Amino acid sequence: MRAMLLASAVLAASLAAPAAPALPAPAAAPDSPASAPRPPAPAVPVSGPLPAPAAFRACSGVPADFDGDGRADLAVAAPYTEVGGHARAGSVTVLYGMRTEARLTQDDPGVPGEAETGDAFGSALAVGDFDGDRCADLAVGVSEEDRPGPGSDGRGVVQLFHGSPGGLRPGGVLDAGDLGRGRGADRFGAALAAGDLDGDGDDELVIGIPGLGGGGVGVHGMRGRRPYVVTQRTRWIGQRERGTDQFGSVLATGDFDGDGRAEIAVGVPADSLRKSGEGSVTVLDVRRRGALRLTQDAPGLAGAAEPWDGFGAALATGDFNADGRADLAVGAPGEGLTANQRAMDYGDGTVVALYGSAHGLRTGTSEAFSQRGLDGVPRYFDRFGAALAAGDLNGDGDDELVIGVPGENAVQVLAGTPSGGLTKRNDLLVTGRGGDFGAALATVPGRGLVVAAPASGRLVLLRGRDRAGADPGVRPATARTLATGAGSALFGYALTGSGSR
Repeated sequence: MRAMLLASAVLAASLAAPAAPALPAPAAAPDSPASAPRPPAPAVPVSGPLPAPAAFRACSGVPADFDGDGRADLAVAAPYTEVGGHARAGSVTVLYGMRTEARLTQDDPGVPGEAETGDAFGSALAVGDFDGDRCADLAVGVSEEDRPGPGSDGRGVVQLFHGSPGGLRPGGVLDAGDLGRGRGADRFGAALAAGDLDGDGDDELVIGIPGLGGGGVGVHGMRGRRPYVVTQRTRWIGQRERGTDQFGSVLATGDFDGDGRAEIAVGVPADSLRKSGEGSVTVLDVRRRGALRLTQDAPGLAGAAEPWDGFGAALATGDFNADGRADLAVGAPGEGLTANQRAMDYGDGTVVALYGSAHGLRTGTSEAFSQRGLDGVPRYFDRFGAALAAGDLNGDGDDELVIGVPGENAVQVLAGTPSGGLTKRNDLLVTGRGGDFGAALATVPGRGLVVAAPASGRLVLLRGRDRAGADPGVRPATARTLATGAGSALFGYALTGSGSR
């Protein structure tokens, strides 16, 4: 069954790319020339309310702490925000300390370029320490920037913002030319991830380019290497490429073998193995130049690859069994479980968990989860697994897995355990209200779980609690509205944190 991250009418065009949808192109509007040079970005504060000056405060090293105050912050994308009269130009709201709001746009002082109709600033987000100063930095995908013509996909760019004791400050802009490629309508920046791929202590940026032929993945910041792009046809990957695969439409990173260097997980939910859209995931070890392709037909994996399953439409990495190695959760929201489904129905959905080992991810110990064995009832429109996040919500040292079920306006939480990883015991189903509650997720250290309902522009925070063992950690009674925005802007379309986008 075909999966979609959001079921709103404005994202009807996302059918071709379930987890990194191509945002519909608006009517043509005058743009700056695609070839115009981009001026260097001075290090000046972004607009909007920022934390008080702290000239002598050092950065904390806390993940997602943009301002060095020791508290995790959250970035929230709204890629259809109107900016300066330009429809769907996009914005990103930063919640410093999960309270103070600052809005980022391409019209802010010091940000290269300008907001234009249909840019979709915020089509993807990633957080990491890219410059090694212990302040978290933010990468913002602008996948529809520089559309070559009406109705076409964008060439795309990635805008960087650097963390500092005074908050996020504008950095440079990356495009395909910076990675040694020509600029085409490739949707550069439609997916983003960050991780320490070379073990040098700072993070590299991984960039999805799903419109580059059958798709591509860019790597920026590797020690001793110029930025570069790999595709399915890269010799050490060695896969057959189809123009509809959209390799790189979903990304995650994790150290699956525990060697101190992260690998890249590439979701390819539109990958057609035998028929249409069964989906796959490819794990890339860019340092050793090794690739592992995973499908639902792999030995040891539950189920079978079927048309429109969308395996790989969402990814999340976490340590579910506390062994010090990253594990991988893979969403297949198009998986059909109920009877008499039509080929194009959304799907009940399943999630597969694969565990890390000294030799990387193992299929023999994988587990599959669906609402057939959990709290809730599977229905053909639920899209269980359309979004995923991982984090230690109960404070016991292993990570829990959060599964978005946006067709049900719900999220499901599975506890991690040292004795066997994820468990069905005490699984928690939390229902919400608003359009597509559960379509985007984030775990925030020390705060809990953030759930987005982008079609209604609402974020909900569920507090975590310290309780060891098979406990989901979050308490539904603590749910409160964290922030709101316009549903027409898709506020909450993407979040920073331990998520799949």
